Amino acid sequence: MLNTLRDITQAVASAGNLDSALELLVTQTKTAMNTQVCSIYILEQQQLVLSATDGLEKGAVGTVKMPLSEGLVGLVAEREEAVNLADARLHPRFKLFPEVAEEEYRAFLAVPIIYQKQVLGVIVVQQASTRQFSEGEEAFLMTLAAQLAMAVKGHKQKAEVRSHGHQILFQGTSASSGIAIAQALVIGGEISLEQPEVPCEDVALEVYRLSLAMGRCKEALAALSQRFDREQDEEVVSIFTALQLLLDDASLGGEYAREVQLGWSAESAVSRVSLRYIQQFLAMEDPYLKERASDIRDLGQKVLRQLIEPGRLAQEPDKPVILVTREADATLLAEFPRQKLAGIVTEMGGVNSHAAILARALEVPAITGVEQILSTEIDQKLLVLNASRGHLMVSPSAAVIDEYRNLISAHQALQRQYAQELSLPAATLDGERIRLYLNAGLLSGLATEIAEGADGIGLYRTEIPFMLQQRFPSESEQIKVYRQVLAAASGRPVVMRTLDVGGDKPLPYFPINEDNPFLGWRGIRLSLDHPELFLVQLRAMLQAGGCGEQLRILLPMVSSLDEIDQALAYLEQAYMELKADVDQDITRPKIGIMLEVPALLYQLNEVAQRVDFVSVGSNDLTQYLLAVDRNNPRVSSLFDSYHPGILRALKRAWFDCDKFKLDVSVCGELAGEPMGALLLVAMGYEQLSMNQGSLARINYLLRRVSKTELRCLLEQALKLANGSQVRQLVAEYLNARNLGSILN
Repeated sequence: MLNTLRDITQAVASAGNLDSALELLVTQTKTAMNTQVCSIYILEQQQLVLSATDGLEKGAVGTVKMPLSEGLVGLVAEREEAVNLADARLHPRFKLFPEVAEEEYRAFLAVPIIYQKQVLGVIVVQQASTRQFSEGEEAFLMTLAAQLAMAVKGHKQKAEVRSHGHQILFQGTSASSGIAIAQALVIGGEISLEQPEVPCEDVALEVYRLSLAMGRCKEALAALSQRFDREQDEEVVSIFTALQLLLDDASLGGEYAREVQLGWSAESAVSRVSLRYIQQFLAMEDPYLKERASDIRDLGQKVLRQLIEPGRLAQEPDKPVILVTREADATLLAEFPRQKLAGIVTEMGGVNSHAAILARALEVPAITGVEQILSTEIDQKLLVLNASRGHLMVSPSAAVIDEYRNLISAHQALQRQYAQELSLPAATLDGERIRLYLNAGLLSGLATEIAEGADGIGLYRTEIPFMLQQRFPSESEQIKVYRQVLAAASGRPVVMRTLDVGGDKPLPYFPINEDNPFLGWRGIRLSLDHPELFLVQLRAMLQAGGCGEQLRILLPMVSSLDEIDQALAYLEQAYMELKADVDQDITRPKIGIMLEVPALLYQLNEVAQRVDFVSVGSNDLTQYLLAVDRNNPRVSSLFDSYHPGILRALKRAWFDCDKFKLDVSVCGELAGEPMGALLLVAMGYEQLSMNQGSLARINYLLRRVSKTELRCLLEQALKLANGSQVRQLVAEYLNARNLGSILN
């Protein structure tokens, strides 16, 4: 059964369009269930439309339609559950559609196709004999419908984008607020096999390009094969092995090359060969051989991807684009020309992934969790990205574009209003001074950002320079970068976090493959396991800091006192080595830890005996307290920094730090959000570190509120049941003071 389910699902997913996908579905399901009829109805504008059938009248496809309130098929969609009848004619909801010629069929089994609580359609099997389908048959069809839901949804979206001239709306989760209007640049999306037929001018060059592409394709397939081989999944390994063999000279690989020799470009050659063989295999009677057409399509698309996509980012776009990709890592965003990056849309990744944090630092509108967006064909189509609401509009109308241009102008006017006060100190109406620091990772523009209102750098992410290298940077290279950062701060404090990779922050030259990376080898754990790297970084920081007191060193992902002790021992070793060998005047800097792991909430007395300060990382602390992977869009709605339990933990952290005389700040995303900043100040936090784009807005807000009032607001918030109620309470507070626009 599992093999049959997999084969049907793969065939449907790899079909070229919705119509062919549905045809494959009904034909293969009819064969698998050994029944006389299989049909599928797709829900369109609250009507179920017969979209494919094997066994009923083909001419009825596309013409037979019924509302949800009619017929047995409508009943299945309405109830969102299976209907299994020995004789469908005896049911009061039975309705005969003469044009489908189903008079002779009695046995009826139908199940809904549901994707994320949304009914997409209904799949039906029928037989002439009067009998009830068995529990096993019903379970098979229900399992098949559940597995097919995502593929059907993807094909529907692709069909909508292809066939409609008006706008199509996709929904995601806001990761970095703002609005952008630009064309899409898709990286990692579906590659069409139907490439233009372009003759080549240089056959040798095209043969070379094809050879490189097939080589990269073989390497990727070999890596996948090895991965599943380790997991002892022999059937999956055999699939990748078969695809590798197809690239040999004696198989499709040789056919591609011969087509290039005939004078076609590499892309055209792969397209022509693939389409030719797909047509031949689909015409075969043998079901097994017919299904091999999907293998040819899959391989052709893999080779075309290696021909088309490498270098797309290297060729700087001639105008700003909205990057659409499966998952944008920090390296990709850091290397992308900032002036050409209008927005970011991803299928995967949570709103507090490292890439999302970097998007906010770059002030680039971004949304995540837009499922199936890569299965549509939106490359180079005009998009409107309303990241503040999590909306992506494809092919928007002229009226919609005008509306959003007005919104962009209004947003820019608000930003100018906030910026007018940025040079003034952040102090509440009752005189409480709040220090606002900058979270930074890129050197570009850092001096300007520091000059514009920050009290210093509260978090310098040293992993960003590591990510932009093709190897570990040397000690001298690190010293140069760290000195530039300290110089940009013009004597103001700079908190440098030691290397924090792992989790959602991989190094391209030091891959870490783990089943659960957020609970794995990351942060200080990696540094302590590689003292040769850790000592180089500590030496570089100490030399950059010199004899001044500007530098502070921050240790990430600390979960035990032993880790602090080990890190301090390495710092002492680096310090003593430099004092002896390099510079007698080097100052021992203040040391702090990131408070991210909940266990340390209950050991702050012991922490205070070892370090000078604590920086609360609200993103990871929230993730670990709520047991929610902040990179997983399926549970992104559960990641809530305003959960009353999280707020109580943050209040407890401040209380204990104050009690044990530990300097404390917050450097997580919560500090840069208007609601979050208000609640943190109410708790007692006087140091907040945030992205540069949030500085002016938070400064403007704090200068218009009273800390005394905020304490009362916090008391109410801590008594509420959930984060939604907390946000509503704070929004009402801001609206009552004519500050509601600051949330937009």
